[in-house]
Amino acid sequence: MNKPNIIAYLKPTCGWSNGVRAVLRKYDLPYQDRDIINDPAQRQEMIEKSGQLLSPCVEIDGRMLADISGEEVEAYLLANKLVGPNDRTPDAPINQPCADESPRGAGIQFIQK
Repeated sequence: MNKPNIIAYLKPTCGWSNGVRAVLRKYDLPYQDRDIINDPAQRQEMIEKSGQLLSPCVEIDGRMLADISGEEVEAYLLANKLVGPNDRTPDAPINQPCADESPRGAGIQFIQK
């Protein structure tokens, strides 16, 4: 089975980005890890190719998967028979938000009148 050409537009530290990396490692897939935080040119390229600002974005054999989780990348790879199923456990959660994007509990505010 030929390995797909993968370009992953990712943040250095982000749950969603780490999930994508974990899936690609799970299947031993080589990929280009494009840092969209520290390299503005990579972020601009991602925006131009995907048509939107959200990440991660993963380009697989020329097809752009925008604003995607590791779980969704894995489903795409399996559905398109780019990888075969395996029993390995990913080395990081594959469907977890970035820490700064996690839902926060709505605090209760008491107003004194």
